[in-house]
Amino acid sequence: MQLKYLKSVLSTQDGAAKVLALAWSPNNAKLAVVTTDRVVLLFDDTGEKRDKFSTKPADTKAGKKSYQVKTLAFSPDSTKIAVGQSDSILFVYKIGEDWGDKKTICNKFLQQSAVTCSTWPVESHSIVYGLADGKVRLANTKTNKSQTIYGTDSCVISLCPNISGKGILSGHADGSIVRYFFDDDGSGGAQGQIIKHSVPPYCLTWAASIIVAGCDRRIYMYGNDGKVQQQFDYSKDDTEKEFTVSASSPSGQTVVVGSFDRLRVYNWSPRRATWDESKAKNITNLYTITALSWKKDGSRLVAGTLCGGVELFDCCLRRSVYKNKFEMTYVGPSQVIVKNLISGARVVLKSHYGYEIDKVRIMGKDRYLVGHTTDTLLLGDLNTNKLSEVPWQGTGGNEKFFFENENVCMIFNAGELSLVEYGENEILGMVRTEFMNPHLISVRINERKLRNINDNKKLAYLIDLKTISIVDLVMGFTLATVNHDSKIDWLEMNETCRKLLFRDKKLRLNLYDIASQNRATILNYCTYVQWVPLSDVVVAQNRNNLCVWYNIDAHERVTMFPMKGDIVDLERNNGKTDVMVSEGVSTVAYTLDEGLIEFATALDDGDYTRAVAYLETLEMSTESEAMWKQLSTVALSARELLIAERCFTALGDVSKARYLRSVNELSDRLKEEVGGDGTDHSLVKAKLAVLEKDFKLAETFYLEQGLVDEAIDMYQELHKWEDSIAVAEMKNHTETDNLRRSYYQWLIDTNQEEKAAEVKEQEGNYIAAVNMFMKSGLPAKAAHVAISHSELSSQSDIMDRIASALLSDGLFEKAGELYEKTRQNQRALEAYRKGRAYRRAVELTRISFPAEVTKLEEEWGDYLVSQKQLDAAINHYIEAGCAVKAIEAAIHSRQWNKVVQIVDLQDQSIAKKYYKQIATHFANKKDYKMAEEYYIRGENYREAIDMYSRANLWKQSHELARKYMKGKEAANFYISQADELKTQGKFKEAEKLYITINEQDLAISMYKEQHQYDDMVRLVEIYHPDLLHETHIHLAKELINGNQFRQAEHHFLEANDWKSAVNMYRSKDMWEDAYRVAKQYGSQNAYKQVAYLWAKSMGGDSAVKLLSKFGLLEAAIDFATESSAFSFAFDLAKTAMTNKLPDIYFKRAMHLEDEGKFAEAEAEFIKANKAKEAVLMYVHNQDWDSAQRVAEQHDPDSLSDVMIGQARVAFERKEFQRAETFLLRAQRPELAIKYYKDAGMWNDALRVAKEYIPSKLQALQDEYDRDVLSNSDRGITAIVNQAKEWEMSGEYSRAIDCYLKIKADQDVDTKSLEKCWQRAVEISIKFVPDRTVDVASIVCRRLAEIECYLSAADIYTIVDMFKEAIEMYIKSSAWDKAKQVAADMAPKYKPYVDKMYSEYLKKQGKAIEMLNVDVIAGLDMLAQRGEWEKCIENAKQQGPDVLSKYIARFAASLIKEGNTERAMELFVKYGAPANKANFNIYRRICSDLFSRNDLLDASSYRIWADLRSMLQNLIHNMLKVAKEDNPVVKEFQILLQIAHYYSMRAACLTQKSLATIVAKTSISLLRHSDIIPADKAFYEAGTYAKAVGWSSLAFVFLNRYLDLTEAIEEGSADALDASEFAGTDIPVEVPLPEQQHLSEAKREEIKEWVLSVSLDQRVEQELTTDSRGVYEATLIDPNTEEVYLPCVITGYPVLQNKIDFKKPGKAANKDDWNKFVTSAKLPYNTECQNVRQFLQEWCGAPQNSSYSFD
Repeated sequence: MQLKYLKSVLSTQDGAAKVLALAWSPNNAKLAVVTTDRVVLLFDDTGEKRDKFSTKPADTKAGKKSYQVKTLAFSPDSTKIAVGQSDSILFVYKIGEDWGDKKTICNKFLQQSAVTCSTWPVESHSIVYGLADGKVRLANTKTNKSQTIYGTDSCVISLCPNISGKGILSGHADGSIVRYFFDDDGSGGAQGQIIKHSVPPYCLTWAASIIVAGCDRRIYMYGNDGKVQQQFDYSKDDTEKEFTVSASSPSGQTVVVGSFDRLRVYNWSPRRATWDESKAKNITNLYTITALSWKKDGSRLVAGTLCGGVELFDCCLRRSVYKNKFEMTYVGPSQVIVKNLISGARVVLKSHYGYEIDKVRIMGKDRYLVGHTTDTLLLGDLNTNKLSEVPWQGTGGNEKFFFENENVCMIFNAGELSLVEYGENEILGMVRTEFMNPHLISVRINERKLRNINDNKKLAYLIDLKTISIVDLVMGFTLATVNHDSKIDWLEMNETCRKLLFRDKKLRLNLYDIASQNRATILNYCTYVQWVPLSDVVVAQNRNNLCVWYNIDAHERVTMFPMKGDIVDLERNNGKTDVMVSEGVSTVAYTLDEGLIEFATALDDGDYTRAVAYLETLEMSTESEAMWKQLSTVALSARELLIAERCFTALGDVSKARYLRSVNELSDRLKEEVGGDGTDHSLVKAKLAVLEKDFKLAETFYLEQGLVDEAIDMYQELHKWEDSIAVAEMKNHTETDNLRRSYYQWLIDTNQEEKAAEVKEQEGNYIAAVNMFMKSGLPAKAAHVAISHSELSSQSDIMDRIASALLSDGLFEKAGELYEKTRQNQRALEAYRKGRAYRRAVELTRISFPAEVTKLEEEWGDYLVSQKQLDAAINHYIEAGCAVKAIEAAIHSRQWNKVVQIVDLQDQSIAKKYYKQIATHFANKKDYKMAEEYYIRGENYREAIDMYSRANLWKQSHELARKYMKGKEAANFYISQADELKTQGKFKEAEKLYITINEQDLAISMYKEQHQYDDMVRLVEIYHPDLLHETHIHLAKELINGNQFRQAEHHFLEANDWKSAVNMYRSKDMWEDAYRVAKQYGSQNAYKQVAYLWAKSMGGDSAVKLLSKFGLLEAAIDFATESSAFSFAFDLAKTAMTNKLPDIYFKRAMHLEDEGKFAEAEAEFIKANKAKEAVLMYVHNQDWDSAQRVAEQHDPDSLSDVMIGQARVAFERKEFQRAETFLLRAQRPELAIKYYKDAGMWNDALRVAKEYIPSKLQALQDEYDRDVLSNSDRGITAIVNQAKEWEMSGEYSRAIDCYLKIKADQDVDTKSLEKCWQRAVEISIKFVPDRTVDVASIVCRRLAEIECYLSAADIYTIVDMFKEAIEMYIKSSAWDKAKQVAADMAPKYKPYVDKMYSEYLKKQGKAIEMLNVDVIAGLDMLAQRGEWEKCIENAKQQGPDVLSKYIARFAASLIKEGNTERAMELFVKYGAPANKANFNIYRRICSDLFSRNDLLDASSYRIWADLRSMLQNLIHNMLKVAKEDNPVVKEFQILLQIAHYYSMRAACLTQKSLATIVAKTSISLLRHSDIIPADKAFYEAGTYAKAVGWSSLAFVFLNRYLDLTEAIEEGSADALDASEFAGTDIPVEVPLPEQQHLSEAKREEIKEWVLSVSLDQRVEQELTTDSRGVYEATLIDPNTEEVYLPCVITGYPVLQNKIDFKKPGKAANKDDWNKFVTSAKLPYNTECQNVRQFLQEWCGAPQNSSYSFD
């Protein structure tokens, strides 16, 4: 564990201000701190102070300073804090969940002595606290009562829980430590005093061990039995003070102990079961640590000090980033914090068993955690924060995880499926299955609540492909096993686990009722099936049908919808269920009836309360609104008025809700007054009838009770005056006339002119009615009145007014009728045409405008076509004489008779293109003669032939084909016709057709398909004689499959393949036929083999008799022996030919030897009297003991062979002495000599010859000499051996010569040469020093020749030949050794070595190494290779001059590559030195950036700010060596000013309120259009001026821009007129850019705008002026030649009301300054704030502003 200091949460005080207590909240969000001022400070998890509250004394009379806070403890839900005080009280404050919530005391527990310490166990409402009188008590916050757990006689000074929170330890002033358990934690520890410590245990922690420390400067680790396990003694360390406080990490694997200026860290090692001390955290001037608290997730440790300081530390072992999305912080071996870097969400993954977490992975679409320890598996859901840890022994990482189910993780490993429910620490279930597809497994975990069932956890899976097992995971037994007759490819239970759906490979969908174990097939050809979430509704697909079972219990009732495409998904969101269907390139949603899915169930049951509860869970939508309405209707029908009231409230129908409230109140009142059910009263029924808009029924209820006034009032309230008047008239009410008058007046008052007009019309006042209709905007009704009454037709003003209104409202036909009524025919015709009233128009035209009829008819037809009324358009086109349009309309409307009639009347040129369509129509109607006629007329011969072919009219088809088709086309036709004959069974006719067109193979195939093999063979023999053999074989095989063996034999024999016939009969046990065929048609021995196999199949005496019958017994025995059928051979021999037994034993022994069964083979060899063969067998297999045993027992003459064999193997294994011993025992020394010679061991060969065969010694010596001379390899070995013998005999000089005889031209490997020559040097140095130099020289020259430079150099160094040694080291590139030799032994050669090394590095291109030799050369090499980052990094170490040189080179390279922005960043990062060689680079950077057209928006600010910073730094450096009036300084000051205005503009673009400043800066930049591309400058100035509405300036600038673009296109500025800019500081002569700033399309837009403005007389097309009477943005007054300072904000001249700055030459217009500074003070406007900081550096502080930089 590492402690990293993060920050100070509270600063230390000058004096003592002890931090009394610290506490982290369990949710890791809050930190509570209390000091001597008795105020509890609350901080967030980053250490920022967010809240505070003051504590209170137990007795307010005692005063606020009468106590101290001794302890703090958070509640498990982090909403409360327990505060223990010295005035004998424990307060519990409710602080709420959010910052700023009101702090209240919710519990207080008075005590008899001071509270000294406390802890609040997890998952508990009780607080444990210790008192000064030695008692440990328990306070229950729910009952507000406390009790004593146990008591002692000594003050409680420390209290701590264990890791599980189920037990506590209390430390007492007398050193005793007491343990107490609230619940069994599985540790088996005893309660009571377990430790008696030597000093008061102020530091007490219960982690992996019990850690105790105190004033004796010793730290003890006790076990659960109270015995000391470890001890850390610091009593002899003078720098260590007493230990004051300790804290344990949440995992219990790290403990921190605090003392004076120091934190000591101890880590638990589970593998070694010991505590290890980490490096202590020493902090000077921290003083005594008085409080420690560890954040519950283990990531932070906070320490409080004696002087009031609170320091925050980061705690982690290591930290890593996973997939660039998650940060993993290992805060302990068994605890990892996983943080989502995007959302900031954190999850603590912890091993409850304390195991070390090896690795953590995030899987399943970045939602699920998987962690491994040595013995457990950790799983977690990041969305729900549910974590699990289950036992999991090492499986080698072969598990496969499936996360398709949100409630459970499925793990497959070695054929076993394990289920782990998230949030549970036990494996839910384990089953054996080999099927890992999630679609073949269904797990349901409490997905829908069931009545009287708490846990509903079930699993359905495949035992095999045809068997389903359903398991109750809670009880652990199998509920059902489903056996199916076909392979299953999908299964799933419903959410209540009552039904199981599964589909098989035949696409049959089956439903299984788990309770009744009934099964039914509910759908065939099912390609998709799914349960609708949160329901028992099933959705499936059957071909092109969407099938829905809304009630799965009645599975025979299925709702089907036709659809196109395939179902791809089922979505249920926000109260809507959609079936997503892929229809080609688009996806279509089919919405299911959500009411039937979920809501209908409650309604059917009459459970309206449940229906309301369900609807309350839905957000208001169209569907849910409909359901609320449905429920309201049903509730009203059932007289559930309270339910109905709730529904209308949810619908937002306030009026109905209030109305029902009043009805409910009336019902309650009537119930009290009258009794019974209040809803049955007539008044209530009348009210409900009104609500249901059944006013007649309500009227009936009122009138039945004699409540006439109430009925009239009801109608009046509803503004149903007619009904009200009708009731009054019916009952002869006295107020009837008043009602009528009130009704008309009400109509007028409520602007119901239409109704009032109808009243007037009924009264006969037509003019008033017309006026009222017109007033109400109903000219059609006014026209109806005018037309209906002739007295109004003569009043032209009324008629014109009505007609105008009709036209305005688009009522053209009515207007035309009105015009026609007043004989205005032309206007009537226009109105009819506008209103598409063509019938009325044609009728009018026939009478008044006959010449327009045809044109109008065509127009009418076109309109009908546009309206898809094609059949109606035909006659109109005919009337108009538009034949082509008529034909097209008739075709599209399927009026084929009309098409034929019209086409037949047209010319051939017009009609021909329609013949094919007509013919196709007749063909579809099976009118083939007519179809043929039109196909032929249209020259569509092939279509006619195909038509007859499809109709099976082969004769007509053949006639047409012969008449109109040629060549291959006809042949194809015949083939198709022959195929048709074949299907009709007319094979001979079909054969003739095939033969006619030379398609014999098709005829052969036809006969094969029909099993007419004789005809097939006949045709093959005629047309493919070369394939006749294969045909017979093929047919024979086919016949075998059909059990037609005689016919198959015939074909085999025809193919001369009698063996296949024999094998056929053998395979069918038809031995007589097999024997017959073999003897009749086979070779001489064939029938014998068949007889043998026949006999073998029979066995026993029957086999002997059969073979004897045929005279084949002996031959059969031999054949059985050769074919290893020894049992059969023994049976035959034992029965009839015992003399054959030894031969069989021998052959069986050979067979067993080949199979490696040597012991059995030995026995068989002995039985066959072949003991020598057994010996040789063991010799061959090197089983010497067995070989010797058999030889001694059965064949002593073979012992020598055993010895020789052992010797041969020993020689092969290089065991020469052992081999020689064996050969001498076998009395074969000559073989020993031979083996030694073959091995090249001539010395041993000579020795053996000398000792045992002296007569052959000389001959052997001569052979040896010849061999050495002729064989180089063996000669070298001999020379070496000889040399070694010289060494052993002390002849060292001869040994040297012998070694030197070996030369490189001999075929010897380099290592051997090197070894031999080095040995020569070693001997010379040790024994012949006089020859050392000569030998060394010879050897080194030879080593150099074979390129062993390093060995040569080492030898030269040994003999002090340093020059030569250096040369050799150089040749071997061993530069370090060369340098060492030169430095240590031959200093005069050191320059030479350095020179050669430098040349070598240059040649090899090793720049990094060159840096250590020649820095500049190395840097140049890096620069040449483009490794600029390394170059710059190394140049930094050589000083600013070298760095600036290479920065400039790097920048020049980047500019050349077009990366100007990167070049600028270099100078921003490393500074811009005032080096003249760099000036052109700076200029080029400015020029490139000024020319870019992509830096117009706010996002470009950083680039302009960097350019500004670079130029500011450059000018600062230049002013160190030059004066401010230097021309170059002035040049770059202008560039800085331009960069500043660009950055100012980009910063202001982030604020709409600064748009005028944006425009002004753009306009001010025009004075630098000789530096900035002129077209760009004028375009930007005009654009931004236009944006703020300065149209005059925008016109002038954009017009100038257009002039510049034309000059750029022409390549000359001669035609430019700059007279309008005379008297300004805008340059007249500017360089023309090489290319256009904008695209052609954008330039055209500007042209159009300039042209439109030029025509606008309201826009003054000139530059605006100011109070000086000159162009407002010019700095030079042409009249007075006075030069004004530019505003640092806008660049405009500063005239009046200005702000001066500390630095001279800098000023600002006050209004612009104030506007900018106001915006810059906004907290989110970082760009403007950055500009403000620059202005402070560039201009100094403002001298006379109302705003300052601060």
